[in-house]
Order: sequence, then C-alpha cells, then structure tokens
Amino acid sequence: MIPEEKLQSVIARFEAVQSEMSADIPRERFVQLSKEYAELSPVAEAIGKLIAARREYADAEQLLRVKDMAEMAHEEIDRLNEVLPKLEHDVEIMLLPKDAADERNVILEVRAGTGGDEAALFAGDLFRMYERYAAGQGWKVELIAASPGEVGGYKEIIAGISGAGVYAKLKFESGVHRVQRVPATEGGGRIHTSAATVAVLPEPEEVDVEIDDKDLRIDVFRASGAGGQHVNKTESAVRITHLPTGIVVSQQDEKSQHKNKARAMQILRAKLFDAERERVDKERAANRKGQVGSGDRSERIRTYNFPQSRVTDHRINLTLHKLTEILEGDALGELIAALISEDQAARLAAMEEEA
Repeated sequence: MIPEEKLQSVIARFEAVQSEMSADIPRERFVQLSKEYAELSPVAEAIGKLIAARREYADAEQLLRVKDMAEMAHEEIDRLNEVLPKLEHDVEIMLLPKDAADERNVILEVRAGTGGDEAALFAGDLFRMYERYAAGQGWKVELIAASPGEVGGYKEIIAGISGAGVYAKLKFESGVHRVQRVPATEGGGRIHTSAATVAVLPEPEEVDVEIDDKDLRIDVFRASGAGGQHVNKTESAVRITHLPTGIVVSQQDEKSQHKNKARAMQILRAKLFDAERERVDKERAANRKGQVGSGDRSERIRTYNFPQSRVTDHRINLTLHKLTEILEGDALGELIAALISEDQAARLAAMEEEA
C-alpha cells in the first residue's frame, strides 16, 4: 500500500504549482510550470480518488460497530475491496519514475539483415508497419534516408517520427525482428527465415549532446544510385566519423551538401545520445533488472511467422495470431501495450524488492 505521506506530498506539489501559476511570474517560468501541471494533473486526480476510497473504507469499518448499519457497512466494504486494488495499482504505475526521453521524437532505423532480397522485402514491411501505426497515432513521419533493395523493400531506411509520446511507445521495438515465410521466388514451397534490425533512437535536444568539431572527420563524395551510376556530378554526399566513438554516419539523399551534413549530424546526435543512455543503463544494474529487454540491437525480440499467421514477442512470451493486422499497423498497439505493461510490472517488482 502506498504510504499516505507520499500521496499527500504529490497533492501538495500539485497545489503549489497551481498557486504559483496564478501569480505574476515570467513567461518562461509559466511555460515550465504548465508542463509540470499537465503531468501532475492526472496523477493528482487518481490520488484524490484513492484517498477518498480509503476514507470511505475507514468510515465503513467504523459503521460495522453500529448494529443497524452493519449490513450496509459490509456491502460497502465488499465494494471497496474490489475498487481499492485497482486504484492503488493505477497510482503506483503513475508514480513510477519516468524515462526522461519518453516524450521525445525518434529516429527510426530499419536495416535488412540475413536473408538477402527477402530480408530487404521484410525491412520494407516493417517500415510500412511503423508508418501505418504512426499515422494511427497522429504522428508525423519524415524520410531521412533510404537505400532500396534490388527487388523491393529496403537495404536500409531511416526516418524521423514526431508527435506526442513517440519514444514511450516505440522504444521496445529496438532489436532483431525475424520473419518466416515462403518467398515468391521459391517454387518448392520451402519456408525461408530472414531478419531485419530495428533501432529506435530518441532525438536529443541541442543541450543533451556536446560535439566538438575536432572530434569529427567529415568526408564529401559524389552521391551514387543503384548500379553505381552517379546521381549528380557534385560532391554533395557527406560521411561524418565521430573519432572518439568510431560512429560513422553517411547521408546522400539530399541534393545539397549542406542539407546532407545537417541530416547526418541529426542522426549522429541521436546515436551519441542513445549510446550514453545505454552506458548509464548498464551502470544501473537494478534499473536494468526492472526493464523489458530493449536497446540491445543484437537481441532477437520478435518472430513473424506467415504460414501460421502469428507474431511472437520472445521477451514476454506473447503470441498473437494477427500477423496481417499487426503488419498493417492496426494491432501493433496490442503488442506495444503488453510490452509497456510488462515493463511497468517488472519495475514495480524491482522497487518492492529494494524497499
């Protein structure tokens, strides 16, 4: 049970924010408080319901001692015994420490892995799945770079996704996605297995990542298309190497060198920010214990089996026989909701062990 003092401290902070917002304060401070108010408002409302239910329970227990009221008190206690656990759980989830990056926009990278042409086709399927899911969420998808496959799909595709709570919902998609299906070119009906790697990188603010110019090596070259044919005769493509980490980012989709450099720096910032977050996470053993597997690009997280029309997420042992609906983006939310719930439950359990 959540201690009363903890609940009251949240209510007190919410009321303090309300009070300060009504005072004559600078615009910057008002904007800052408005954000905190928006975050605290649903928590304060849920806590209010929990506190009221706890008081009703205490009142009902008092009424048990009154002869004529005992039966009614028992009925009230039975009702509250059903209501209180859910109210407690809802507040516990709301009070879990939030990932500071949850509200960030993301850079989504999908790369074909083992499986040749079939892997590139699958990478295309995955990217379209995220595109459709994003559309359903009201998010904006902006293509950053794409390298088409020989027969369709993509060897690699990178896009920016912006909107409310993008990283919070997509962060568990990072990892190796495996597909099992019969390729169109397979005459014998044999099932082939191929894979694609997904990386979801939260976009940092300028202040989150400091990049020293002396740590960069910037190379320019001519952009080339399929078959090695030059798209243009100017050196507009850009390759940036971050010397301390060895991270290399190339960009050639834009016609201007300036735009390609800006795009490449955008991706580099996200990669450096993600690498630092991963380093910090690894240092927090207890924190990682309370997380659903995410961030490890080599971890096989999900299998899409076409013959059986099923999708299995190996981290939470969940199988849904809704392959078409998931790839169309409609049922992907079910998988994402299950992953978020599992992560919340694991973090709650970890906190209880520490307490």
